[in-house]
Amino acid sequence: MAKRMDSLSPVLQAFIERQPIFFVATAAPEGRVNVSPKGMDSLRVLTPDRVAWLSVTGSGNETAAHLLQHPRMTLMFCAFEGPPLILRLYGQARMVQPGDPEWEEWLGLFPPLPAARQVYVLDVDLVQTSCGMAVPLMAYEQDREDLNHLHRRLTPQELEGYRQRKNTLSIDGFPTGLPVGGHRPPDCL
Repeated sequence: MAKRMDSLSPVLQAFIERQPIFFVATAAPEGRVNVSPKGMDSLRVLTPDRVAWLSVTGSGNETAAHLLQHPRMTLMFCAFEGPPLILRLYGQARMVQPGDPEWEEWLGLFPPLPAARQVYVLDVDLVQTSCGMAVPLMAYEQDREDLNHLHRRLTPQELEGYRQRKNTLSIDGFPTGLPVGGHRPPDCL
């Protein structure tokens, strides 16, 4: 049932582009494994072996902390409508943040989202599909706008304060490399 490939076929690329949600998994060598759901219009298939996704400010910043220690990442997509399918993309990822020379270029791939924090670029070295027959059928209604509404109400100072309180360390106490005042801390260069 499961199939392995080196890259995404056009059929799988189209499947990804139809999905309103995907899941990101990362882990540092020690500590907790993180799995996060992602939505909004925040993912782009760039080539058959490269994808990028835009991260906005949230209640944590685990992915950033983990990638600073080990660049492995897995993205997972599930068919909640139509024929069953689970798709996983495995590979090495890197983070692009405000202040990095290529930030504007990467950010330009996505619609403007308030509180954009990082773009993650995943170089895919393994694509795996599996049946997904146990994944429930669910109907997609719409994106939630709650996070965007919250971010639009915050002043730049309030957003920066929130990031400093909630996004500079992982739940295991690992630094995230979050830029401070638009500049990356020296130990993360």
